[in-house]
Amino acid sequence: MLDERFFSATNICIVGNINRDIKLSPIPPGSYLFADGETSVTSVTETVGGGGANSALAAAALGARVAFLGRVGADWLGDRLERTLTSHGISAYLKKVSGLPTGTSVNLTFTSGHRHFLSALPNNASLAFEDLDLSALAGYDHLLRADTWFSDAMLYTGNERLFRQAREAGLRISIDLNWDPCWGVGSPAEVQKRKEAVRRVLPLVDLVHGNTRELNEFADSNDLQQSLRALEEWGAGAVVVHLGAKGAGYYQHGLLTLEESVPARRQVNTTGTGDVLSVCMMLLDQEKSSPVSEKLRLANSIVSQFIAGERALIPAL
Repeated sequence: MLDERFFSATNICIVGNINRDIKLSPIPPGSYLFADGETSVTSVTETVGGGGANSALAAAALGARVAFLGRVGADWLGDRLERTLTSHGISAYLKKVSGLPTGTSVNLTFTSGHRHFLSALPNNASLAFEDLDLSALAGYDHLLRADTWFSDAMLYTGNERLFRQAREAGLRISIDLNWDPCWGVGSPAEVQKRKEAVRRVLPLVDLVHGNTRELNEFADSNDLQQSLRALEEWGAGAVVVHLGAKGAGYYQHGLLTLEESVPARRQVNTTGTGDVLSVCMMLLDQEKSSPVSEKLRLANSIVSQFIAGERALIPAL
């Protein structure tokens, strides 16, 4: 029977965003937020942010051996983030750049379940292939390219160069197909150009990760099954589907395997659940004998415990 003891035998190398997150407890949505005044909240917490860094910390907390590659400013916040990674056993390969501020994101969460992020992330936006110390790939089995959309240099040339190097080193590759900040804001031509840049690298990708809304938007479709077929036609090996309260799925060779969510006893963590689910499935990808349904059930159980605050997978700064 598959259980989480397997994680201690796994490893992952992650390239992605790293910044500070300031998280507010949920507040009611409403027009009052646009008026002068002040809104009291139950809590304000400060954590490591960025999908890549969050994934690295979650993987390390589960027992995996983890390397993280990213870019920060040569400032106090960059140093603080690096210390947080290393204190949790992560091998940090951070390019430090003088005069470049390390970024911060303010996470607004609402009682309706919706979220909104206010972000200034110059370090992540300027990440380039040349910043990456690819000696970090040695000895690892899986590469995650998180935060796919945030750096133009990586989007248009860097991702393909990284994936080819990882392939040559024998790593399997995951890509997090999260929400592009350009969607709904940029011109149709710009949005399509960015989507095409990711579609071109899918033949190099073993696992695509995303929720229904993200996958459909990326595939220009309103139907999940159609979107999954398109991803497979574009070359993706398989897709891990985040279904929120409905659970999770795994699509490969035309078959979508679904597993229901595990209800959480309470809701403490409202962000980071997708990162946790994806990390579990990437680490479990290294276990070849168990059926995918069993992997999904274990991942859903861990996500439920994270939501309930029973697992400190993403630590405070």
